[in-house]
Amino acid sequence: MNNYTREDVLRMVEEEDVGFIRLQFTDIFGTMKNVAITTSQLPKALDNQIMFDGSSIEGFARVEDSDMYLYPDLDTFEIFPWRPQQGKVARLICDVYKPDGTAFASDPRYILKKVMAEAKEMGYEFNVGPECEFFLFHTDEDGIPTTLSHESATYFDLGPLDLGENARRDMVLTLEDMGFVVESSHHELAPAQHEIDFRYDEALATADNIMTFKLVVKTIAKRHGLHATFMPKPKYGVNGSGMHTNMSLSRDGMNAFSDPKDERGLSKEAYYFIGGIMKHMKAISFITNPIVNSYKRLVPGYEAPVYIAWSAKNRTPLIRVPAMCGDNAKIELRSPDPCANPYLALAVCLAAGLDGIKNEIMPPQSIDCNIFEMTAEQRKEAGIESLPRSLREAAKEFEKDEYIQAVLGEDLSRKYLKAKNKEYADYRAQVTEWELGKYLHRM
Repeated sequence: MNNYTREDVLRMVEEEDVGFIRLQFTDIFGTMKNVAITTSQLPKALDNQIMFDGSSIEGFARVEDSDMYLYPDLDTFEIFPWRPQQGKVARLICDVYKPDGTAFASDPRYILKKVMAEAKEMGYEFNVGPECEFFLFHTDEDGIPTTLSHESATYFDLGPLDLGENARRDMVLTLEDMGFVVESSHHELAPAQHEIDFRYDEALATADNIMTFKLVVKTIAKRHGLHATFMPKPKYGVNGSGMHTNMSLSRDGMNAFSDPKDERGLSKEAYYFIGGIMKHMKAISFITNPIVNSYKRLVPGYEAPVYIAWSAKNRTPLIRVPAMCGDNAKIELRSPDPCANPYLALAVCLAAGLDGIKNEIMPPQSIDCNIFEMTAEQRKEAGIESLPRSLREAAKEFEKDEYIQAVLGEDLSRKYLKAKNKEYADYRAQVTEWELGKYLHRM
């Protein structure tokens, strides 16, 4: 982690011939925004004096109280390697504040920091490692994205089968230029699908990194004449893209999820954390799987989880305990997708886990067989429930879970529900190609 001072940032800007600085922040739906300034305005920015109109950002503020200020996090200073070498472009990730100097309560970054502060009061630090998947598709002659690809590669294939190999390599090299520690990258199961994994880190740094990762992937893809999409299910009949999220807590520098005396190597805190996640999972899905298309991925037959269960012995349940012991003990939540706002997704996961610890919520018995091969009666006997099957179902579960709503706060919860209910209503009103193909000629 960087520990930059104001003087460090000013010095690097001068030494590296930086001409522009992007002051970045994330809206409630996980879209990166920015206000760009020249270096002449940098001292003003570092004094937290750059203002923007919050009413122009959906879900942020009303016109009546729309003045917002950007407070740069100095440790996030980075120079974009793909921009010109003279008059370079750098970025600072910012927190959003109100004119009275208080944090904007619906700023996603603030919400994550707030839950992390609660964890710290309990003696814990929250560490996260994401596994981000995406597709690389062609664009048409006008540069508009398509879902076309000439390749037919699958898991771990390499060139010439993997036609995206060069683009993925450049993405990894660019990420490393920006300070990422990339642990692995490979072709995924579906044609044109890829995965890049970067190092475990504390939650705020990980959320910042996920936002930066998506920007880098899209930027480098475009330089290769491709379009990178994090849409969970862009094509029918193939696997969708997930963002498996590996999580653990540390206490006094030690892994709080580890207990070598346990048969699975897990501590009581780890079991309670799993129990809290499972208790709130239906409401959590509204945040970790935030768009209509998210629920096209969460169907049987495509390796994505459908049922709320956990196991240390197979990959079909929602939560998997990887075969690691000692300081590497962690749990893997397999349902999130890369469309999720990472700040909000990690905030609700951590809050649910802390609820499990505070109230000693033990999870049900692990399911160590293939859940998809169980009958409906067997799943019912085992008490296995399903994840929400649509954005609307997830919204209803979120409305019922006051604890998870409180994590986001009343204002953000209300705005998020309103926007997502409208999104689902708009989707319901559409006439799709499937309907025309199914009914037009026979009705």
